[in-house]
Amino acid sequence: MEFWNSDLTEKSWKILQDIKKEEFRFIIIGGWAAYLWTRQHKSRDIDVIIPNYSEFEILKKKYILNKNDHLKKYEVKFEEIDLDIYLPHYSILAVPPEYAVKHTTMIEGFEVVQPEILLVLKQGAEMNRKDSVKGQKIITTFKEVEHVGLTIHTYAKKKKEILNTI
Repeated sequence: MEFWNSDLTEKSWKILQDIKKEEFRFIIIGGWAAYLWTRQHKSRDIDVIIPNYSEFEILKKKYILNKNDHLKKYEVKFEEIDLDIYLPHYSILAVPPEYAVKHTTMIEGFEVVQPEILLVLKQGAEMNRKDSVKGQKIITTFKEVEHVGLTIHTYAKKKKEILNTI
């Protein structure tokens, strides 16, 4: 069962497809990265890391950005769809963006974080949102690591390696 209304997720997917045609590099994290890896549970919002500030300057010329100092991110609104933008050396995530950008792969023409990084990011988001509706979504849709081709043991080992590196 999908968490979000299918009209919203389809609109979000179309926006993501359109952004892919732009002239700046971005790395997908969050729900759409999980979907690209697993083909389960589409997302409403789009979460990306912009790997450097020259790419960010290109983005700033194209879109109206809202700075969210509290959550250390920038946001672009597409009606009811949010594009959340995280930056190296500014945004605070469970895996620092400057580390995550070094661990990516391409899926269907999209650059996405590797599954071990994604799982740590999702767990960090779950911990930050544990009492919210979005937190409940993460808990119910991303508990099993098998969907990204890992055993729980392999994931625990990789997570420890990642956390020791950052």
